[in-house]
Amino acid sequence: MNRDDALVLLKNHTKTDSLRKHALGVEAAMRAYAPIYDADVEKWGIVGLLHDFDYEETPDPKDHPLRGAAILQDNGYPEDVIYAIKSHATYLGLPRSSPMDKALFAVDELVGFAVAVALVRPSKSILDVKVSSVKKKMKQVGFARAVSREDIIEGAESLGLSLDDHVAATIDALKSIASELGLDGQAVDAK
Repeated sequence: MNRDDALVLLKNHTKTDSLRKHALGVEAAMRAYAPIYDADVEKWGIVGLLHDFDYEETPDPKDHPLRGAAILQDNGYPEDVIYAIKSHATYLGLPRSSPMDKALFAVDELVGFAVAVALVRPSKSILDVKVSSVKKKMKQVGFARAVSREDIIEGAESLGLSLDDHVAATIDALKSIASELGLDGQAVDAK
């Protein structure tokens, strides 16, 4: 199990740029959280990278992430990696017991939400996003309506973090790959 192989798997099953960038964002957040739990940074990063790799092909809850889990099993991925990916789907009802399970659930929705906040800024840059901006947007029901605020809050609680600390850590992780995500403000500067 290595990142290069995981990236190939992601690209083979995910064609849209936005979903690939979401995977990279979740990977960055997972890599940022792994050292806190004295965990394998590479493994946690791969879990983030592959958590939704089957979503584009099988977005129906009866298929996602179970189809992806079967593909991962066929490719020899460890059981704890597969379980963490399955447990991030709340509708499967699987308990999230390991720190890796909890972290994936905690960062998934928040990464998407923080990116949405960045994209409505004039700079289109994650580098300008502050914790207060994310929390303010969370109160706006119409903004990024599909993102579960409850999951974001539950995710922070499951990690034993305040919402502020969780949002800050996730934003910092996204800032570390801002150019890769196209969220460094360069696209706006080029206009």
